[in-house]
Amino acid sequence: MQIRNLFKTLFNWELWHFYVLYAPISPVWLWYCIRSRSLWFFTPSNPQITFGGFEGEGKKEMYNLLPPNVVPKTIYIKQGLAFEELLKRVREGGFEYPFVVKPDVGMKGILFRIIRNEEQLIKYHARIPVRYIVQEKVNYAEEVSIFYYRYPWEQKGVVSGFIHKELLQVKGDGVSSLKELIEKHPQAKHRKAEMEHRHSHRFERVLPEGAIFYLSFAGNHNRGAKFTNLEKEINESLTSVFDELSRNTGFFYGRYDIKANTIEDLKQGKNFIILEYNGAGAEPNHIYDCGMSLGKAYKTILHHWKVLYKISRYNAKNGYPCWSYKRGRKYLQAARKHFKMLEKFD
Repeated sequence: MQIRNLFKTLFNWELWHFYVLYAPISPVWLWYCIRSRSLWFFTPSNPQITFGGFEGEGKKEMYNLLPPNVVPKTIYIKQGLAFEELLKRVREGGFEYPFVVKPDVGMKGILFRIIRNEEQLIKYHARIPVRYIVQEKVNYAEEVSIFYYRYPWEQKGVVSGFIHKELLQVKGDGVSSLKELIEKHPQAKHRKAEMEHRHSHRFERVLPEGAIFYLSFAGNHNRGAKFTNLEKEINESLTSVFDELSRNTGFFYGRYDIKANTIEDLKQGKNFIILEYNGAGAEPNHIYDCGMSLGKAYKTILHHWKVLYKISRYNAKNGYPCWSYKRGRKYLQAARKHFKMLEKFD
């Protein structure tokens, strides 16, 4: 079984470690650094967001720039706040269980939780070591990602990627235990340690036939979410929605994670909520789960890097210089230290 999994990993580039996948094309990234005379050439790409949105920016920054009608109801909770004060703020904010909690500065679904009762909130608040957000659980049916970019000298941009996300889940058959369903799931069975950590206390539960059980609420490829490419749904109406957002926010390059009532509603710019925006560090995740060859995946990534370089260079020449080496190094070190800490608590 271990040998079979090894060969599956070797011959499926989507399962490769991030650094293994990107190593062959990393000289191109280095070339852009050299041409820009800055390791942080990307920082002017989204000048309204810290570090261009490459890594370590807070969600509050992004939400403050977006129109209020496309942002989920959110409050920010400081570490160490008295629990009575927390409950008061939750009540005054009009939140009802279940709702979402996650770090203000986070990534990859780390410490993302659905809170269903006061007991769960007490445990989360007592354990999390950083400021976090309490956020309404958006119940729109469709979860999608949009990769969008716009050159600052142009009014119209490009929706280069559009995917539908299916969260990591199993479906009950009325006979099998949750543990057995996980062991048969093509993605979940390879995440044994994570599944045991999160769900071992439920392993013996038998799900009714047809019942859906979510193993993770994080819509990330690295957390087992399944992506469906919606490239054929990209049209002028959809692009116009994000053109308007870009002009209003100064987001020139990145990926929007969205929940929408329907795909058609999103195209018309209604009944959708932006959960997150990932800037210069966003991966074009439409390369996954669509049968794309490694060569085409590299071509797609390199195209986006070229776009990022052009946007950054233009903005750098028009009032938004690249960060200095010292400033960027200090910021990145702090951000990575922060994420390592979160991973331990997750």
